[in-house]
Amino acid sequence: MSKLMGVIHLDGEQDLFGELTYFRCGAAVPFGGRYRIIDFVLSNMVNARIRDVAVFTRRKYRSLMDHLETGKSWDLDRKRGGLFILPPDWNDPTDFSLGELQHFHNNRDFLDRGSADYVLITGAHHICNIDYGKVFAEHLRSGVDVTLIYQNVQQLEHEHRFEKKLDLDQNRFVKNITTDATNHNLYMGMFIIRKALLLEIVDYCIARRKENLLQDGIIANLDRLKVRAYAYKGYLSVVNSIESYFKHSMALLDVDAYTQLFLNRKPIYTKVKDEPPTRYTKDAKVKGSLFANGCVIEGTVENSILFRGVHVHKNAVVRNSIIMQRCNIQEGTVLENVILDKDIIISPDRTIIGPPEHPHVIAKRKVI
Repeated sequence: MSKLMGVIHLDGEQDLFGELTYFRCGAAVPFGGRYRIIDFVLSNMVNARIRDVAVFTRRKYRSLMDHLETGKSWDLDRKRGGLFILPPDWNDPTDFSLGELQHFHNNRDFLDRGSADYVLITGAHHICNIDYGKVFAEHLRSGVDVTLIYQNVQQLEHEHRFEKKLDLDQNRFVKNITTDATNHNLYMGMFIIRKALLLEIVDYCIARRKENLLQDGIIANLDRLKVRAYAYKGYLSVVNSIESYFKHSMALLDVDAYTQLFLNRKPIYTKVKDEPPTRYTKDAKVKGSLFANGCVIEGTVENSILFRGVHVHKNAVVRNSIIMQRCNIQEGTVLENVILDKDIIISPDRTIIGPPEHPHVIAKRKVI
């Protein structure tokens, strides 16, 4: 899809994952046993044959850069175009842009040099497997200026409370964006716009000392812009807190939910690690769990997600928990309703139990 380029805009994404974002931004948080949160939107772009993708990031981006590298795992390591990670290293003494518009001003070269005529701008914390090709085709067919992507959620959950909602007319034209707790039209933080119009709006907002592209540049000008909404009807998880992260992670243990996200459409890609399959000893007891490669299971694991390289020793018990890369759960330990970040060692005969509605979280590289 040569006419569409992608921008993954992380500046507005808040670090609401507690200990999981001590050392990384939210888009780099591990999810689903082997992925990072950013893998989903990036894979959706690649599956739509978008070949120019920029990542706008401002804080704690070292882990993200380590994960994305050159973009090879997403076939974005290219001589022309490909993946661009664009942190805030700006030195323009004439720049007086504010807020998120700083990214668009200081990274204007990415947009100017790209051959695409349209831009897809997204965040990262709405996890889905969406066909951007269909959205783009609808955008072109309708002839509108901007297409916002939303889902009409049947049941509003706690994580939806402060998310933006779309106020629509009967033809799905956008009348306003709100945080109305009774509005079911959940805005997914994704929109398509013509590149020339985007740059015009960026200049308009900067000249008026505005900070927010969508609110100040698009919604504030609905009287002169045609802004329509596209209804996405597939699997969607909104991950914007520890509680929602835990809930939507554990939901993947249900076969139907896993199938909807990973198996019904095109694949989700991630950084490749060459590791052996998980090894189960004769004493291992496993039930209803999801394992990545490279694990060694000698104890009991129930209703849990284990990332790459986790070692559960003999007589250790892990229940209803998320254990990230290379954690070492030693003999006699009991873990229940916990999230362990990477490279944690739990000493023998420890017991850590959190409440089901608020899991106990331990930051990476701890020895307990």
